Amino acid sequence: MVRMCRQLGKGPGGFYRPSFKNGAKLSLWMMSLGKNWDPTTRSYGPTRPIDGARAPAIPEAFKMIAQTANSTANGFPQINPDICIVNYYTNSGKLGLHQDRDESESSLSKGLPFISISIGDTAEFLFGDTRDKDQATKINLESGDVLILGGESRLLFHGISHVKTNTAPSWLKEETGIRPGRINLTFRQY
Repeated sequence: MVRMCRQLGKGPGGFYRPSFKNGAKLSLWMMSLGKNWDPTTRSYGPTRPIDGARAPAIPEAFKMIAQTANSTANGFPQINPDICIVNYYTNSGKLGLHQDRDESESSLSKGLPFISISIGDTAEFLFGDTRDKDQATKINLESGDVLILGGESRLLFHGISHVKTNTAPSWLKEETGIRPGRINLTFRQY
């Protein structure tokens, strides 16, 4: 996954640092697979407005990993992922509390899950019923962890408060040359 993300991230539609409507930059690098997500309009489309690039296809191997994780979790409907947001967090990367609710009304009303896979350094993950980070529950997401939010938990607020430096497994660094930081792949069905 690391090597494929690196390869896709360097090509057309690859990693870029997105901005919000007010011009503020997110504290991460992002790439959309399957369909592009535009943070200024909070919508999906075939191309990204900043450069007109088409979203690269989601590799079949990625889809299979997400679907396997989905099928081993109890109580969640199966998805056929057609969107994968790949975020790369440097050691100073973070993402404020937010809800993932830009998918179709049908997907949201069915409580279709999103499946999140963490690779690299550990990150402190926050989640809760409100956007208040002081009331959020905090857990560590380590390399290889899979998080699934669906059903009643689908619209929980969630985010990354910080990345814990030099916590990636040594074998991962040696085998892939992964840079310091964290890659997160989040699979959804529009």
